[in-house]
Amino acid sequence: MDAAAKGQLNQSAAEVYEEFFVPALFADWAAPVCAAAGLKPGDAVLDVACGTGVLARAAWAGVGPQGRVVGLDCNDGMLEVAARGAAPIEWRLAQAEALPYDADSFDAVVSQFGLMFFEDRVAALKEMRRVLRPGGRLAVAVWGRIEDTPGYAAMLALLQRLFGDDAANALRAPFALGEIDALRALFGKAGWRDAKVETKNGTARFPSIESWVHTDVKGWTLADLIDEAGYEKLQREAKTALADFVQADGGVRFAHPAHIVTAVKA
Repeated sequence: MDAAAKGQLNQSAAEVYEEFFVPALFADWAAPVCAAAGLKPGDAVLDVACGTGVLARAAWAGVGPQGRVVGLDCNDGMLEVAARGAAPIEWRLAQAEALPYDADSFDAVVSQFGLMFFEDRVAALKEMRRVLRPGGRLAVAVWGRIEDTPGYAAMLALLQRLFGDDAANALRAPFALGEIDALRALFGKAGWRDAKVETKNGTARFPSIESWVHTDVKGWTLADLIDEAGYEKLQREAKTALADFVQADGGVRFAHPAHIVTAVKA
């Protein structure tokens, strides 16, 4: 996998991610993922691919001071931003495919919009199963199909027209697990035979087209694919190409569904 397919960011991009991507796309999903995992006070929870920590912080709110939350990510820039929060969460730099914990260590494992970027998804899902205690709960969220996400389908077409395959493929990467049958098959291959998939509707929200473009380029691996002149061109072209998603208040809204996969370790 290249950097775009892995979703890896430098520190400055991680800061943009926290400031813009989290409220626009990720914050609304933390509570549903925690609910799907059935978190309760006192639980020990592992958040795999925690990013800047939005899901881990929601998990901490659910398990309380008698619980334990670990946020694990392979990107030190993400973890540095995550560690600025006040919640007493353990932040760990490690790969999802080789979790640095003993078997049967956690009551719940959660992961939000990271599975698409793992180099070995099956190995990562097997590791999540290994570190769960018997009866432990898994909840993993992935984005739905890009065809069902009209704003990003339009952004993808714009990137393809202006910059070609590399930029377009970077934007396709987050939607790589959008097909439900393939998603079920992936979990089954990793030993999660009774995994359930529920599709939930969500909404992407950006203050403006300018903010949307800024977030996608400066807070994503597109920052390494689009230079400053290209960025300015994209901003100009987006005003027309993405105008259908602008609301009366100037903000941007569009449907952004996700699949939440749940399972229990026997």
